Amino acid sequence: METLLSLCVGVGLSAACGFRVFVPLLLMSIAANSGHLALATGFEWIGSFPALLAFAVASVVEIAGFFVPWIDHLLDVAATPAAIVAGIVVTASIISDVSPFLRWSLAVIAGGGAAGIVQASTVTLRGASLVSTGGFGNPLISAAELVGSVLASVMAIVVPVLAIVTMIAAVLLMMVTTLRFREKSTRIAAEH
Repeated sequence: METLLSLCVGVGLSAACGFRVFVPLLLMSIAANSGHLALATGFEWIGSFPALLAFAVASVVEIAGFFVPWIDHLLDVAATPAAIVAGIVVTASIISDVSPFLRWSLAVIAGGGAAGIVQASTVTLRGASLVSTGGFGNPLISAAELVGSVLASVMAIVVPVLAIVTMIAAVLLMMVTTLRFREKSTRIAAEH
């Protein structure tokens, strides 16, 4: 049961990496430093003060960049592989007391997969917003992604099973919103 709970924490944090790469790592580091999150052997560095400082600086830079129209799209290109790698590392850093093969298999499939699905959903939504609003709606999407990353990270640490359910709902909501943006773009294009 402990391994399943650890997996839920890891996957929830990995999904949050799909919204913002460094915010979940920052919150993990804070939780590890305060004794609220146990890290697997070999990943204690995530809870170190230098890592905390590095994650804080990286989070501020990432957050600021996503509020600049057009730059946000360029960041999405770089963030996609980074989110997947972060998702893998985050999940591997939480799962303990299993064989290394099982740990890394779960990390790649569940952690990397969760981060990739959320990141792909945000990229698609941001692209649809870019087309339908000329990029002016993207700061609103960036704000929602930031809130989603923080809430998902905190939920993953505090109530991991609920975090998984919430992330599934968030991905479905992003898909519906993307379809609405696309319908609006198609309607606008047909009128001109």
